[in-house]
Amino acid sequence: MTDAAALPGQPRGGALSGPATARAVNVLAPNPSAMTLDGTNTWIVSEPDSGLAVVVDPGPLDDGHLRAVIETAEKAGRRVALTLLTHGHPDHAEGAARFAELTGTKVRALDPALRLGDEGLAAGDVITTGGLEMRVVATPGHTADSLSFHLPADRAVLTGDTVLGRGTTVVAHPEGRLGDYLDSLRRLRSLTVDDGVHTVLPGHGPVLDDAQGAVEFYLAHRASRLAQVETAVEDGFTTAPEVVAQVYADVDRSLWPAAELSVRAQLEYLREHGLIGQG
Repeated sequence: MTDAAALPGQPRGGALSGPATARAVNVLAPNPSAMTLDGTNTWIVSEPDSGLAVVVDPGPLDDGHLRAVIETAEKAGRRVALTLLTHGHPDHAEGAARFAELTGTKVRALDPALRLGDEGLAAGDVITTGGLEMRVVATPGHTADSLSFHLPADRAVLTGDTVLGRGTTVVAHPEGRLGDYLDSLRRLRSLTVDDGVHTVLPGHGPVLDDAQGAVEFYLAHRASRLAQVETAVEDGFTTAPEVVAQVYADVDRSLWPAAELSVRAQLEYLREHGLIGQG
């Protein structure tokens, strides 16, 4: 879901594929759409002097893309040694099993159903492949299994779909939970304030060079949407489709089905906090 009125965090211009930081290189998947923006960003992460690389989100089941990721790593003199998933949506994870087959790697994820190998992922875990330091941060909300990866040496965070490079993220009921998502945004904000993170490496869209600005934008956007939904309910628009027509009137109608799922998550949040009735 995008919001054309404002863009968070100074999106970086230029080609999306290619080096983004000293340790992260993007290979853009060929799956553009209204929901995936330019396509899925598949990240190759490694220490500059290491022969081993970690791949985050192999993307869709597209053999050409998966082989392009491997080729990009090999051209840099690196072997893919581990595959990680930010969450289980098909545009990020569908190709993981095939990618693991091509690379001989394990797949680590929060959701046991997505893992290939004995090890999963949990908040506080540290990935150290090839001397890398990448810390696992729990960021549920977009999905229950959403994770982000903090790359301290680059002062960067890989956010999957929790923060996008353009527009804003859908928190779709019932899988998405707005309360969890707001907590995750605050967790990311603490990384920008307390840990010096200034770069967002998103799952879709361009790199963001003002991580704190991006997260603040997201928090303000959510507060604004919640206020609009609450007002719509007070004005007598009680069903999700009615609220969408009022609150998302400026959004392309092709995105209204996704907006309706987001509104359902917002209505649930408002009810849980006693801000609207339980009807």
